[in-house]
Formats: sequence, C-alpha cells, structure tokens
Amino acid sequence: MTEQAQTETRTGTPAETDAGTGAVVVAEAGSPVPAQAGPVDVDAPSVPVPAAAPVLAADPVPPVDPVLATEAAPVPAPAPKKSRRVLWGIVRWTAAVLVCGGVGAGAAMGITAMERTDVPGLATESDGRWEYPELALPALPEGVQRPFTDGNEAEIHHTDVRKLLLPAPAGATVDPKLKGGWAGVDSYLAELTEQGRGEVKAYLADSALRHVAARGWTTPDGTSTRIHLLRFSSVAFAEDFKDEMAGRLVRSEWLPDGVETQEADAGTTQDVEVPYVAVYAYKEAEPYGPRQTRWSLIQAGDTFAVVTQTRKGGTLTVPFQQTVALQAQLLG
Repeated sequence: MTEQAQTETRTGTPAETDAGTGAVVVAEAGSPVPAQAGPVDVDAPSVPVPAAAPVLAADPVPPVDPVLATEAAPVPAPAPKKSRRVLWGIVRWTAAVLVCGGVGAGAAMGITAMERTDVPGLATESDGRWEYPELALPALPEGVQRPFTDGNEAEIHHTDVRKLLLPAPAGATVDPKLKGGWAGVDSYLAELTEQGRGEVKAYLADSALRHVAARGWTTPDGTSTRIHLLRFSSVAFAEDFKDEMAGRLVRSEWLPDGVETQEADAGTTQDVEVPYVAVYAYKEAEPYGPRQTRWSLIQAGDTFAVVTQTRKGGTLTVPFQQTVALQAQLLG
C-alpha cells in the first residue's frame, strides 16, 4: 500500500526524510507538497512545481558527527609574535632609565650632603660676619657656680676674666699690646678723650676696681677692635659705673678718643639679648672724620666690658653686632 507522506511546515527546516523510503522532502513554510512514492531517481528530471513551492530531490543527508563538526571548525590563527627587535629595544630603554635614575639619585645625595658653600652656583655670599673659633666657657673651681645661677646670688665670676675675653677671629692680626692678658687702667683710659680720662680714673679709684684684662686685633678690612674687661669687687660697683658712664655719654662726656658727638646704636642692641646682661651701644654721629668709631657697654654681674671698633670710611654693622653679642654671651 502506498503511504502518503505528509509535509510539516517548520520554519527554518529545509528538508525532512520520508519514513518509508528515505526520500528527502524540501518545502517552504506554508506550502504542503505531496511526497513521491517509491525510490527516487536522482538522474530523473525534476518535476516542475510552482515557483512558490519548489520541490528538490537530493541524496539523503547523513547525520553530522558532532566530534567531526568540532574538529572541522576553523581554528583562529595565533597572534603574531612580537618582533625581537622591539623587545630588545624595550630592554635597552629600561636599562637606560634604571642607570640614569641611579646616577641621578647618587648625584642628588651627593649634593644634599655638601655644604651650600661647596656647591658651584649655590655658594652663599658672605654677609660680613667674622669667623670666630669655637667658643667655650672656662671650667670653674669646685664648689662654685656661674653668675645668674642658683647658689651665686652675688653674681660673681669665679674664674679668671682673661678666659672670658673673646678671641680674635680668623685672619685677624692681634695687637701686641693687647694680647688677652692683664692690662693696667691706663690701657682702658687710652680709649677715652683727654678731657674725660682724669675723671674716669678718679671714679675707678673709688669703685674698688680689681682687674683689667684686654685683647685687640685688626682684620683685613681695616677694622680695629679692642675689648676691655673691668672686674669690680662687687656687682654694685660694676652697675654704678655702667650707669655713670651711660649718663655721661648722653651729655657727650667720657666719649671715645676722637669722637665729638654720639648717637644710640639701636640696631645693635635690639638683636643682642642675653639674660641678666645689660647691653648699650653707640656710634659716632655724622659728620665724622676719616674714621668712625662704634662702642658698646656690657655689664654682667661684677664685670663691666667695653667693646670699641674703629674703621676708616665707616664702621660695619654686622661684625660689630656679632662681636658684641659673643662677648655678652661669654659674660652671661
């Protein structure tokens, strides 16, 4: 009996095989076409069918082996390998960067370890300060204290005042008459005008003056410096002499030799602050002669100091202030 194959409309299914003959039926969706009974001659001419529903005969399509399908799938080509020349270039640039970084870090460490004055182009121009040697206070005898400390209410310097003199700075020529030893009263009086020497000498004779120590030097710029330390028997005599000297200077008396008029040197004293030490500074007022003089009065406990500087063309503020500050610190 001839079985009639029924077509089944399936969207996207191009062909089906007849259950009895194995014939392949190809149809478009919505166009039922009767299947051909019996074997199909592949070489026979095809039966014309309407354009809307073509029927094609073909050999049976064997089922596709999934393994073969997988093996048949195209394999993507491997990514091209980077050129060795490119890789070698990267290696060379990396090495160059590391070397430059190491050299730069070493140079930076070397520069930071150097003093500013040792670095070319970064040397700090001198502001005029002198180079003094390292300063240190002298040792005290056992059982005594420094002035302005507990246990020394009398504010006495229990040490040789010669050791409290400021040393000469580097490059200076020391005055052979004022080498840091004991000096007589006349050495100090020589710093004053002739009109005031007699009065000052009489005042000192009545004030129980004990010692006078002095040191002097001249620096290459022509500045002449003299420091006199006058030690009294008590702080009261030293303070009285300081007050008397300051009062006379206001009246232009007891002036340094060669000075006719004076004015306060506030620029020096405002930056010199040593606890318990009184500091006064003066300078020769304009117009002055070929040389100018500056001087300072320092009173610390039982000791009175006078710092005097003279220089042709005018004294310099920085080295004068520096000298006064250091001498005040040694006494304080």
